[in-house]
Amino acid sequence: MNAERLERRSVEIGFRAQLEERVLHGYAAVFDTETPIGGKAGFVERIRRGAFKRSLASGRDILGLKDHDPAAVLGRTKSRTLTLREDAHGLEFELSVPATTLGNDLLTMARRGDLGGVSFGFRVEEAGQRWQGRLRELIDVDLLEISIISSFPAYAQTVVNARAAEAWGAPSRLIFARRWLDTAGGADGLP
Repeated sequence: MNAERLERRSVEIGFRAQLEERVLHGYAAVFDTETPIGGKAGFVERIRRGAFKRSLASGRDILGLKDHDPAAVLGRTKSRTLTLREDAHGLEFELSVPATTLGNDLLTMARRGDLGGVSFGFRVEEAGQRWQGRLRELIDVDLLEISIISSFPAYAQTVVNARAAEAWGAPSRLIFARRWLDTAGGADGLP
């Protein structure tokens, strides 16, 4: 994976845990919601219905991670322990949590209400986005992973929030994106 172009977005906690079945279910992305990315110096982003359709239809292996950590795999589409689908609301997921130390800890945090949200990592080509002034519409993205987030989304007052963004085009945006990514923990160790 080219970490230079990886972007992440997160959603306020919006999933339910079926603890007896070891399943987390919810939405990793919500459609048609305008979300500020990068504060006053940034832009507003909207994910359009169908933005994940090509990725989901491709059969590519999409990972379910904890906190975007590629060493903390919770499930994957290839093994059918992570299922993803688009509906009218957004990108719905169901994650069968493994009976491992990581999985047990995650379910304990879910039971206590300590999980902060859900996020997704993606790449987008120029043709997969549309700019109208400061509004960026995502119309076709390469979905790489979803993550269960231990802490809290970057912008708790919104539904879809920025985790990190890089390489959006104009040089000033690229500089801001690199700074933003650095403050969000960077992309070190991503595949």
